[in-house]
Amino acid sequence: MILRRFLSILLLVSLALSFSPTAAARASGSFQSSDPAANARQMLAKMTPEERVGQLFLVTFTGSTADQNSQIYDLIASYHVGGVVLLAGNDNFVADPDTVSGAYQLIAQLQSAEWQASQGLPAGTDTGTPTGTPTPVPTPTSAPANYIPLFIGISQDGDGYPNDQILNGLTPLPDLMALGATWNPALAEQVGAVAGQELSNIGFNLYFGPSLDVLESPGSTLGNGLGASAFGGDPYWVGAMGSAYITGLHTGSNGRLTVVADHFPGRGSADRPAGEEPATVRKSLEQLKQIELAPFFTVTGSASTPESTADGLLVSHIRYQGFQGNIRSTTRPVSFDSQALSQILSLPAFATWRAAGGLMVSDDLGSQTVRRFYDPGGQSFMARLVARDAFLAGNDLLFMGNIVSSDVPDNYTTVVRAIEFFDQKYREDPAFAQRVDDAVVRILTAKYRTYGDFDPEVVIPPPEGLAILEQSQAVTFEVARESATLVSPNILDLDTVLPSPPMVSDQIVFLTDTRYGSQCSTCGEESMLAVDALQNVILRLYGPQAGGQVQANRLISYPLTSLDAILDGGAGDPSLENSVDQAEWVVISMLDAEPGESQTTLLRRFLSERQDLLSDKSIVVFAFNAPYYLDATDISKLTAYYCLYSKSAPFVEVAARLLFRELSPAGSLPVSVAGIGYDLFTATTPDPNQIIGLSMDLSPVSASTPSATPEATPTPSFRVGDTVSVRTSVIIDHNGHPVPDGTGVRFNISLSGEGGVVQQIETVTLQGSAGASFSIDRPGLLEIRAESDPALTSDVMQLDVSSEGFSVTIASPTPIASLTPTPEAIVTPEVVETSSPLAQGYPGLGGWFGMMLILGGLGSLAYWLGKRYIAKRWAVRWALCIVAGGLLAYTYLAVRLPGAAVYLQRSGWLGMMGVVLLGAAVGFGSAYTWQRLSTVSPKQPD
Repeated sequence: MILRRFLSILLLVSLALSFSPTAAARASGSFQSSDPAANARQMLAKMTPEERVGQLFLVTFTGSTADQNSQIYDLIASYHVGGVVLLAGNDNFVADPDTVSGAYQLIAQLQSAEWQASQGLPAGTDTGTPTGTPTPVPTPTSAPANYIPLFIGISQDGDGYPNDQILNGLTPLPDLMALGATWNPALAEQVGAVAGQELSNIGFNLYFGPSLDVLESPGSTLGNGLGASAFGGDPYWVGAMGSAYITGLHTGSNGRLTVVADHFPGRGSADRPAGEEPATVRKSLEQLKQIELAPFFTVTGSASTPESTADGLLVSHIRYQGFQGNIRSTTRPVSFDSQALSQILSLPAFATWRAAGGLMVSDDLGSQTVRRFYDPGGQSFMARLVARDAFLAGNDLLFMGNIVSSDVPDNYTTVVRAIEFFDQKYREDPAFAQRVDDAVVRILTAKYRTYGDFDPEVVIPPPEGLAILEQSQAVTFEVARESATLVSPNILDLDTVLPSPPMVSDQIVFLTDTRYGSQCSTCGEESMLAVDALQNVILRLYGPQAGGQVQANRLISYPLTSLDAILDGGAGDPSLENSVDQAEWVVISMLDAEPGESQTTLLRRFLSERQDLLSDKSIVVFAFNAPYYLDATDISKLTAYYCLYSKSAPFVEVAARLLFRELSPAGSLPVSVAGIGYDLFTATTPDPNQIIGLSMDLSPVSASTPSATPEATPTPSFRVGDTVSVRTSVIIDHNGHPVPDGTGVRFNISLSGEGGVVQQIETVTLQGSAGASFSIDRPGLLEIRAESDPALTSDVMQLDVSSEGFSVTIASPTPIASLTPTPEAIVTPEVVETSSPLAQGYPGLGGWFGMMLILGGLGSLAYWLGKRYIAKRWAVRWALCIVAGGLLAYTYLAVRLPGAAVYLQRSGWLGMMGVVLLGAAVGFGSAYTWQRLSTVSPKQPD
């Protein structure tokens, strides 16, 4: 059935390509313009002022249709808006199983409305798109306009409700923090590719995300609402994961997705969520450059490839105290503060990116955050002035959201008034008009970069793409497996506190944080995490039909809300109390635990008030969100605490496999967790128990990710006066991952006889390793060491410099035993020398074994011959002399007496064995001469 369906689709696509020049051009990529900016300027010249102004506005609407009677149709046809954002909260999506197909049809309606309006066609005209034969074009009923495709935007952060707008019909993708816990950018790219492919197949071309917020101190900013929707707390790793995710979005969508990273310039230090009053962060611009802005540098001017470059940045409504150094000065929300925003955008990385067409997009102007800032008393809120301020602050595209002015009845009228206000300003104010034109060129450039040519058959994707949705669960399971983290206890102590998984006779009580959401206001509620989700997975994997490790009648599930009845002041629940009392295991599944969340409060009270029920039981908590909500007192009452970061089915399955010890936790915490004393900054510093490898750096540093150990390369010949380059192996942190870029490394160079270090070179890591170069200014024995505090031990590279050249020896010290195991596995890289011992000028262990085999064989042969033809005592002397001669010759090479190292580098194994054989021959000749002289009788006197 699947094969036939695939072949049918393939046949239809090939048929379409055979007869549709436009489709064929799309397939061949011939529409990809070589200069989107030039196309944008040409289009701008043809546009009316109204068309130009309309492009600035990104609007929303209510409902799941866009027919000719709808307000959104009028905004598109009459006011030329630049784009539309679809929101579940506005009922833009219908219930499952029609959620995805309904979204596809709605997007096609929106894009077709733009096409019809541009042609002056009656509303609802069938233009034959996206499939089928074009119908005869009716006579236009209004003046044609320029056809410019709409941006159709969505925020789909992963992990279902409330992060996702589409709850069913797509591959369930993880929270960003789950990706951060894998420390694997390749997985982030794969997830981004799945999201890019599926969303672009539906018709979305504007993506809000990923979040590049840095959770530097999550324990002190619990109320910022980010939870697990951020990659982590290290700026370098957030940038690396975000860059990979953006690459995946671009490649997965085949370039059909404009990616707008959020929440610029960073909400990680905010103390309250978006939607409340504007958060104020006490940081200067210099501090922001080190932490919050660093990931945004990575995906803009410092991006390594076009695919990893964000097309736009979403500017958040956040204020800064002490932004310019004066702690008594507080900015406006940066989205409305032209001075602060321009100062940030003038930084070199952003200036380069902006010059290349980088797009600034305002965050939701209709949010409560904006309303509270502009109208704290709730008296007068003028949306047109808000839009003007955001635009003049430096935003190119204005996301109006569900904004409603206080002097009009609804969002539609508010947007119309704002557009008309901008139209008037454009005609009256030349400076304002120039600012509009500059912004419109950026918007059009982004659209031309996405489509190459403005053609409805290119803009509206073929419906066949819907057939391949929801088929990438394997990627999500791999993320779940690689991210699962044991928060407490230490991995080395797990077997002590939990020596075995649940037994077949054990009773297990599951307590689950159950919350609900819905796809639309008229759709049925869906459980974010079903009360029996974990129980059902365990029965499927380990129940009577799958090995019989558990019995169905020994498993029972309750929602966390049921705990209220058995706590102080509760109504009582004998059944629940009896179940917990008789259980050997209590397994708790929790979601995010923002301050004030009732179910989290119940959990804490249960752990505190009912120790009479919990004593002598194995209490295991699985956090299906961020790991930092429980404090040290809470964690001390648990037997084991795991973090899964996301709540979709693959993560629940991994939790079950962890409980039954089928899987081991492979992830590492990507944020600080105060409850266990885990500090991310310390964890990402170099592991002091490693030995830093050293090698000759004989080729330019590649921009690609280096291998764990530099590859072996033959050592060239150098002379006094030449420059030598050395490089470390990848330096690892306490979790066994490469240290962040910019980690300091010191190379110490000493010269024998000079009494200590003669030169120090300070440098920093790039993709885990660091390099340095220095000149050889005198002969002698140079020793090179490297250290990266607190990792102070490295290989010792010895350069024996002479007038003939030099030889290189790398000695590895004895590994340092760890006295204090860290919560994560410590990995020490294998030290691999840069070349063979002979190429470095000494015989090595292999040479010694070869020499012993040859001398042993020759000695045995001499002994046999001597014993057979001469005498046993001379046989022993012959053998000993042969061995002694060979050993002397080998010793000359091994201690690298003059000329030995150069000889070995040039002649290799054969040359070494030749010297050993020569020594053995000299030894045998000496023994034979001795024997002959001893057997000649002295001449008798006459």
